[in-house]
Amino acid sequence: MDGAERLQKVLPAGRTISKVQGSDGRVGVFVTCVRGFDPVMILLQAQQQQQLTSVCKFLVMQVVKEQIMRALSVKPNSLDQFKSRLQNLSYTEILKIRQSERMNQEDFQSRPILDLREKIQPEIMELIKQQRLNRLCEGTCFRKISSRRRQDKFWYCRLSPNHKVLHYGDLEESPQGEVPHDSLQDKLPVADIKAVITGKDCPHMKEKGALKQNKEVLELAFSVLYESDEYLNFIAPDKHEYCVWTDGLNALLGKEMTSDYTKTDMDTLLSMEMKLRLLDLENIQIPEAPPPIPKEPSNYDFVYDFWCTCPSRLG
Repeated sequence: MDGAERLQKVLPAGRTISKVQGSDGRVGVFVTCVRGFDPVMILLQAQQQQQLTSVCKFLVMQVVKEQIMRALSVKPNSLDQFKSRLQNLSYTEILKIRQSERMNQEDFQSRPILDLREKIQPEIMELIKQQRLNRLCEGTCFRKISSRRRQDKFWYCRLSPNHKVLHYGDLEESPQGEVPHDSLQDKLPVADIKAVITGKDCPHMKEKGALKQNKEVLELAFSVLYESDEYLNFIAPDKHEYCVWTDGLNALLGKEMTSDYTKTDMDTLLSMEMKLRLLDLENIQIPEAPPPIPKEPSNYDFVYDFWCTCPSRLG
C-alpha cells in the first residue's frame, strides 16, 4: 500500500466537504495541496520515532492522522505552511499534547485530584529548597565588573554545610572546581543577612556608569544587605545561577522562592509526581466525594485475638 492509499484510509478522502463532520474547508485545502507532497515521509518518520514493527501499523497511522489533522487545524494557506506545521508535530510533541489535554480533563480538575496536588506541593517545594541550598554549599564563581568594564577579576562564594555562614573571597582566575572553605578569607553569618535585593535596585547597579550596562547584567545582579547599610554584591554568570542563588538566599531567610526556575521545577516535578500516583487509576472514574463510612457492626466477635493465641503465652 503506497502513501496515498494510506492517507486515503486515515483521512475522509473521497467524501464531499459538506459531508465531513465539522468541516470548514480545511480538508479541501489539503486535497488541493496534496500533489507534490509525499505522505509516505510522515509515516516513515512516525515509525522511526516510535520504533514500531509492522504489527503496530495501526498505532502509527493514528499518530499520522492526528499530526495531519492538528496541522490542518491552524488553517494553513499554502503547502509550505502545512509542511512547516507538520514538521513541528513530532511523535514526542503529539504525546506531550495528549498528556496536557488529559491533565486538563474533567477528572483531573475534580476535588480529590486538586486536594492531592495541594498536599504534594509542600513536599516538592521542600525538595526544591534542599536542592537550592545544596547548590549554594557547592559554591559559585562570580565575576567583578569595574567602572572600566574589565571582567577579568573573580571571586567565589559558598554556603557552609550547616547553612550558617557564607564564605567568600577573591580569586586570581576562574577555578576549575569547588574552592575549599579555608581558602576563602571572608565570612558573613546568615543570621546577619537582612534582605536580598535584585536588579536595578542593587547598589552596584546604581554606581556611576553602571546603568549604562546592558540589560543582561541588570537581570543577573543581586545584593545581600547585612548589618545597617553594608552590602555583598553579586553578578551571576548566567540566569540559572541567578535563580539558584536568589532562591537559596530567600530560603535561608525563610522567604518564598519566586524565580522562574522554581516555577518550572514545581510544574515539572508536580506533573511527574501526579502521573506516578495516578497510574493505577487509568480510565477509572474518580468520585467527587469520598465514600460514606459504614455503620459499626453489632458485635466484634469476628476479631481475632492474637494475644491469647500467642505460643509464648500458651506455653
